[in-house]
Amino acid sequence: MAGNRIRDERLGKLQALRAAGIEPYGEKVERTGTIQAVRELYREDEAAGIPPPTVTIAGRVTAIRDMGKSCWLDLRDQSGRIQLNLLQKRLGESFTLVKSLDIGDFVSAVGALMKSRVGEITVFADSFRFLAKSLEPLPAKFKGLRDVEIRYRRRYLDLIASDEVKERFILRSRIVSFIRRYLDERGFLEVETPMLQPIYGGAAARPFITHHHALDLDLYLRISPETYLKRLLVGGIDRVYELNRNFRNEGIDTSHNPEFTMIEIYQAYADFADMMSLLENLVCEAARTLLGTTKITFADQEIDVRTPWPRRRIQDLVREAAESDPDDDEAMRGRLVKAGMEKEKVDALDHDHLVKEIMDEIVEPKLIQPTIVTHHPASLNPLCKRNRDNPALSDRFEAIVCGFELSNAFSELNDPLEQRERFENQAGSADEESYCDQVDDDYVSALEVGMPPAGGMGIGVDRLVMLLTGQTGIREVVLYPTLRAKSREEIKKEMTEISGDE
Repeated sequence: MAGNRIRDERLGKLQALRAAGIEPYGEKVERTGTIQAVRELYREDEAAGIPPPTVTIAGRVTAIRDMGKSCWLDLRDQSGRIQLNLLQKRLGESFTLVKSLDIGDFVSAVGALMKSRVGEITVFADSFRFLAKSLEPLPAKFKGLRDVEIRYRRRYLDLIASDEVKERFILRSRIVSFIRRYLDERGFLEVETPMLQPIYGGAAARPFITHHHALDLDLYLRISPETYLKRLLVGGIDRVYELNRNFRNEGIDTSHNPEFTMIEIYQAYADFADMMSLLENLVCEAARTLLGTTKITFADQEIDVRTPWPRRRIQDLVREAAESDPDDDEAMRGRLVKAGMEKEKVDALDHDHLVKEIMDEIVEPKLIQPTIVTHHPASLNPLCKRNRDNPALSDRFEAIVCGFELSNAFSELNDPLEQRERFENQAGSADEESYCDQVDDDYVSALEVGMPPAGGMGIGVDRLVMLLTGQTGIREVVLYPTLRAKSREEIKKEMTEISGDE
């Protein structure tokens, strides 16, 4: 197999280096700077008799042009590319090491920074050494990585093969930094809460379960940090947030990964209307600051995140989708069956879940421009405050953009008696689509101490990155998405495609 042949050849070079007393995996390098910083040191005044600067560079070899007694390399690091010249006359006996070089190797070199005869900024090496010998080939430049699963499974190769992918993940880091800075500047305090929880809650999802042997205790990977963060409101921290990893044992699709990143935010003396303003301003400012525009191309459509975003009541959207009164359950059932949902499943839904399904299956995919959908049925979230004018509804909203939910937020329920009653109503009836089937007594006790009125919000960071980078799949913005396991033999077969040597 081609992949094995290439690896065997490179192993042979590695063994030859060691036989010659040369270590192929070198030590620390005191670089003059990044490759881009070194390029900026070049001076055009060589003719004035000022000697060129001597620099130390390091990076990965991405191209080799062997001219016999002279060898030209392209060296890259995260900042950019530079040309390196290895000349037999200058290097002497060490020039023989050139024959052991392969694309993908890491090397360092010391030499003069000048221009080549064709005007290319180049380091003319007085010495060079190996830092890491590459045993597996890089993706073929003319071919790249065409198999998306290889791209996700071997993200390191994806980053090497595509500057666009690398820039996307650099932008993701900047988005996260912007969120932190935006909230910090508004007086929010970043905290950390448990990922292992004795009672899971804060969302409707099936959890991952594990066991702590020392305590002989079943624990859950958190599906949300919500109740822990609201305990901090009780404790007197009025503005709090957590940039958190959550885990939900659910399906995988273009907007869902079992392990994902969210930002959860809670503000005392506020409500869901305040969360609407916080969300739309945060997203708008992130786009302006990081992209230089509020207009984003997503799936060939122009999305404008300028504020204010339109507010729509869920009942009005359901009425339009079902083409009937949202209180007409039979009309909603008929609309869901027409949309392809199994009749048996539809018939088992109560009124509030019919509203939810129409929203999720029919309305949401059609909401492309940012839209804030308000006043969801109160029964669908036991932690949300009821609407005073209509207690069957809640002071809750979801922000929908590009056909997916970006954010969920509401005015927080702070009545401990009502909270206990709602938990008890949920207990015993929970399934993978509902809330926890246990009453969180400690959380209720915290509410009994007293929690101020508050607004709370969760924003899907992965989905926000999808929006701001124009990516239609969550696996394009998660460095290591969850994938099916592959056998050792299957992974070996990937080498042929990666090397391009078939």
